Amino acid sequence: MRAKRSKTKSLPGFGITFGFTLFYLALIVLIPMAALFWKSLSMDFKEFLATLANPRVQASFRLTFGASLVAAVVNLIFGAIAAWSLTRYQFPGKGLLNALVDLPFAMPTAVSGIALMTIFSPTGLLGSWLFPLGIKTSISPLGVVIALVFIGFPFVVRTLQPAIEDLDREAEMAAASLGASRWQTFYRVTVPSLLPAAVTGFTLAFARALGEYGSVVFIAGNLPMKTEIASLLIISRIDENDIAGASAVAMVLLVLTLVILLLIQGVQWLANRRTGRETG
Repeated sequence: MRAKRSKTKSLPGFGITFGFTLFYLALIVLIPMAALFWKSLSMDFKEFLATLANPRVQASFRLTFGASLVAAVVNLIFGAIAAWSLTRYQFPGKGLLNALVDLPFAMPTAVSGIALMTIFSPTGLLGSWLFPLGIKTSISPLGVVIALVFIGFPFVVRTLQPAIEDLDREAEMAAASLGASRWQTFYRVTVPSLLPAAVTGFTLAFARALGEYGSVVFIAGNLPMKTEIASLLIISRIDENDIAGASAVAMVLLVLTLVILLLIQGVQWLANRRTGRETG
């Protein structure tokens, strides 16, 4: 019986597939990351600290993480509304609207940047109206946020849609039958069920925004200390033949990103555990 049980625990071919997974992960992820760390260590510790203490570097980090956080929060709010509408309601043009959600996925980032500039530049369709009011939608931190919202929106919508489809309607009806209002039902039944998916969507949008380059450089103006993001600063360092400096900035960006993502994953684990979805 013990031998029979031990055989049922392992999937056929597990050793091969697991070995291939580790090999592929090392080849695609771990080796490039190790090379990045090795290159950044080519400078001594004082030079490393001097690079990070550079006001231009610090300003790019503040803008990158701040704009990414704001964009992820905006996408979480409006992405949840869009996912709810596309899942729960029927209306004319729903298929077209559902397809348009994926447009930022399909568009090259450079094309996205040009499209955003066409709309939000001082002479653009919306920018020409907003700039006279003092709202700078391009060549400003707001322009960076707009670009990051554009590229991150589909991640939240596509993550929440399956979760909304799988919601237990009977639980909502039971809450209503017990006298709960629509707001109480939404807050106490719907939100806890969607929380893990919402955290996942937020994480994906945030991570995508941190590494964005193509769509931002067109609308940001790339002004050092003002609208220069970290990825653009890395490119600038490479153009200046400062490979070690670029590697140092990239390494810090990578480490900070991993720490933040791990914290978010911890929040997601707690949300899964609270809703009873944690199995191991």
